[in-house]
Amino acid sequence: MTAGEDKLSRIRPTILVVEDDDAFRRMLVQALETRGYDAYGVADAASAIASAQEDSPEMAVVDLRLPDQSGLDVVRALKAIDAATAIVVLTGYGSIATALESIRLGAIHYLTKPTDVDRILAAFERGLAVRPRDLPIDTPSLARVEWEHLQRVLTDCHGNVSEAARELGLHRRSLQRKLAKRPSLS
Repeated sequence: MTAGEDKLSRIRPTILVVEDDDAFRRMLVQALETRGYDAYGVADAASAIASAQEDSPEMAVVDLRLPDQSGLDVVRALKAIDAATAIVVLTGYGSIATALESIRLGAIHYLTKPTDVDRILAAFERGLAVRPRDLPIDTPSLARVEWEHLQRVLTDCHGNVSEAARELGLHRRSLQRKLAKRPSLS
């Protein structure tokens, strides 16, 4: 084996993790590195775009909700920088509309949280094996979509159940009961 071949055999694919949740981002980066990827993470859209402009990653995991911009804006920017970048979009508040929009913008897959590194890598594998328009999208159940919407409103109200109930036009106890019934992903 020549020195050039040895160097090529040590090149690891890069994965950019764009996630504002520090603990989840660190866990993903560490798990990806353990599996042989050159992974690094950033907490916002501006940092993701700047990083990709400096050195475009082969793959990216992009959270849909970021503090400075939408993850969809990041998908658009990453694809403009390098159309070959494979992107998986993550969200805690999935909807069919955002799933379709992320695929339309060039993401190869869309996953709802909670998720783990194995599901993310499987999404990359499936997405790279099929063309995006042939990629099936897991449609969440109506109960799951409602629960995620309630969670988003509760998050927007900083965890204040009474305020969230007023926003939703529900009685506080009704909201608490609905939140306690976490439906399955599909």
